[in-house]
Amino acid sequence: MTTFTFRAIQAKQSAGHQVLSFAARPADILQFAEIERIGRDSDGTLTGFQRHQIAPHIKEIRSYLSQDNAVLPNPIVIAFVDGATVKPVDQGIVELTINTAAHKPGFVVDGQQRLTALSGLLEKDFEVLVSALICEDYDEMRQQFVLLNNTRPLPKALIYELLPLTPDLPERFTTRTFAAKMVEMLNYDEASSLHGQIYQHTNPTGVIRDNAIQKIVMGSVTDGAVRQFMDSEDYVEKSFALLSDFFAAVQEVFPNAWRGHKPKTSRLVHGAGIIAMGYLLEFLYARTGAATTEAFTKHLEAIADQCYWTSGVWPFSSTDQREWSRIQNVPADIMTLASYLVGISKRQIGK
Repeated sequence: MTTFTFRAIQAKQSAGHQVLSFAARPADILQFAEIERIGRDSDGTLTGFQRHQIAPHIKEIRSYLSQDNAVLPNPIVIAFVDGATVKPVDQGIVELTINTAAHKPGFVVDGQQRLTALSGLLEKDFEVLVSALICEDYDEMRQQFVLLNNTRPLPKALIYELLPLTPDLPERFTTRTFAAKMVEMLNYDEASSLHGQIYQHTNPTGVIRDNAIQKIVMGSVTDGAVRQFMDSEDYVEKSFALLSDFFAAVQEVFPNAWRGHKPKTSRLVHGAGIIAMGYLLEFLYARTGAATTEAFTKHLEAIADQCYWTSGVWPFSSTDQREWSRIQNVPADIMTLASYLVGISKRQIGK
């Protein structure tokens, strides 16, 4: 079958959108809608938006839905960019026609785990509610996915990866969107010193947590070096270069605490260490104007023998002698470590 027709209820919502609701069999839904998993193509471009399957959750849903008295009031939300036409029938009632001759035109925006669970029960005479949204383009579809799932228990890493490609989001997303864009560039641009090293939903082999880099960027946008770049047309490139050059210097000065390590074996690649180093970056840029790998390397080398990333004791104060492994990714420890790094660097610069 290449055409599916449903009677649907059309809701009066945004004047620029068509929102419909109808009932359909899971077998039919799977013929006209895709569950597009998030991933990246060979050149690092983000594709799709759905998280990967959660097998235990799917098994639990399937077990319940296999029962004779099972009900599923939660709708599957499907967005269409093309392949779907709406014809008025009566007040509030429309006829939705979905054409699958060229491809599956629908994309599951919400309810992928439920639909996947139902795919194993296609022989059962069971219909589910479908909420359909007719979108102008793929960007709008991605926008609806982000807005719909931001308050739901969805991995934040996935949401943050989608932000750079999602237009017209609320103002509260602005700084986070720029930070997410920086993380994407640092992780996937081959010129970056952090290329492939940042853990993201689409790069689970990365070691550096994406939210740690985002915090550095957001702090810098609010009151730091990046804020000074914002009036320049090439502020994105300048921000990228500053961050990449700084972490190139970090890796050059502390290779034995960086290469081959994970957060448990080195506090340098730990969230606390990364964020604390962000404070040091800001201090060095503001105090000395350092903005290149060479300049950062000079200042980091001056304090290298006073850092204890993988062994030893951090001499924070006379009353706080901290074993290296006791540094935790909590605000108090981050600020203690950052204050120490800035302090010893300030003394070196003053000599």
